[in-house]
Amino acid sequence: MMPAIRAKASGKTAFVNVRLLDPATGLDQTGGLLMQDGVIAEIGPSVTRDNLPSDCRVIDGQGLCLAPGLVDMRVQVREPGFEHQETIETAGKSAAAGGVTTMVALPNTDPVIDDVAGVEFVARRARKVGLAKVFVYGAVSKGIEGHEITEMGLLHQAGAVAFCDGVNTIASARLLRQALSYSTFFDGMIVQHPEEPELSRGSHMNSGELATRLGLSGVSPLAEVIQIERDIRLVEMTGGRLHFSHISTGESVEVIRKAKKRGLKITCDTAPFYFALNENAVSDYRTFAKLSPPLRSEDDRQAIVMGLADGTIDTIASDHNPQDQDSKRLPFAQAAAGGVGLETLLPITLELYHNGHLSLLEAIDKITHAPAKLMKLENHGTLKPGSAADIVMFDPNRPAKIDPYKFQSKSKNSPFDGRLIQGVVLRTLIDGREVFTHPSCIEGS
Repeated sequence: MMPAIRAKASGKTAFVNVRLLDPATGLDQTGGLLMQDGVIAEIGPSVTRDNLPSDCRVIDGQGLCLAPGLVDMRVQVREPGFEHQETIETAGKSAAAGGVTTMVALPNTDPVIDDVAGVEFVARRARKVGLAKVFVYGAVSKGIEGHEITEMGLLHQAGAVAFCDGVNTIASARLLRQALSYSTFFDGMIVQHPEEPELSRGSHMNSGELATRLGLSGVSPLAEVIQIERDIRLVEMTGGRLHFSHISTGESVEVIRKAKKRGLKITCDTAPFYFALNENAVSDYRTFAKLSPPLRSEDDRQAIVMGLADGTIDTIASDHNPQDQDSKRLPFAQAAAGGVGLETLLPITLELYHNGHLSLLEAIDKITHAPAKLMKLENHGTLKPGSAADIVMFDPNRPAKIDPYKFQSKSKNSPFDGRLIQGVVLRTLIDGREVFTHPSCIEGS
């Protein structure tokens, strides 16, 4: 796979007096971490201020948490083609501020990432920018038009870590069967946006009483589970590996739970929107809460939380979907769907810990080791010695209020605008280089 960043920090830096969290090894222990030349050299209780090399820079973590940098497997960087909404540089700054050190970009750019040149362009730009590491999905169909399959093998060799058609559902059963079959030759993963397109066409929110009261066209939650049930049949037929993105309904969780028990190669993620918000967030026609899939009922939200708690839902992705003001400041039915998420991924995920649904280590696993393992990103999402020093230090208990106008992202369309949170990113390091420092963070002596 093509590394997005090759420059590494030189010299030695150590964090001491921190709570070490590494889901990959089950580590949750007070201690320290030593980095040398951008790589993790040593970790554990033996790393203290008293036994470090004399030429080592030392940061006293004051008991705060040190974890692997976040791995976000669903990000729209908007470059090339939509630079007025986001660029690889602004997405990288946003990622750093959110503790995200690795992101996987969707292929629905202009031009679409459906050939080797597209994969290489993003990797080249990410190396030049030098912020978060960027990997890409290759498109399943040429132009993400859903008709003709791409040269998936060549895209895989060029560095595409998985395949999807961006925000489009792979509606053609023939095309998805081809993609699943072909991907078995290199154990590739196909990622599906599960929304039956004919049932959801022209809809603007979740169907039900609220949609009726607001006078908006709603899409039934069944549009999601119908697509999933069909696609599970295709996995049975082909033996391929299929991942469902941003699961939002209780029925979807149940169907996937049963498929997993049968041993099928099925995985899924959800986004913070779907376990932290419900459809009431759009009750005042708030376009920042217009998402795809739409926010669901409270029963669905609770089912998503349970799916995360019992492991049916493997990972959490930000589903970062930046939109400019002209696309959101419109009547609800005409506004674009989507919300930014890189800078709220960690604090909203921590709500699962603060509310007692997951342990802290389990919550961090959903946004570090679990997505890295799914995407086969070796040495990402872990603090194992020998891994790249991609690290986030955070205070899980510090209160804050989300203000999108302080985001590093070029777009500000967050449905969490004004939400009170508990958990703040203090430092983000990539290959040992500090790429984000919270203004309140005081350098350790």
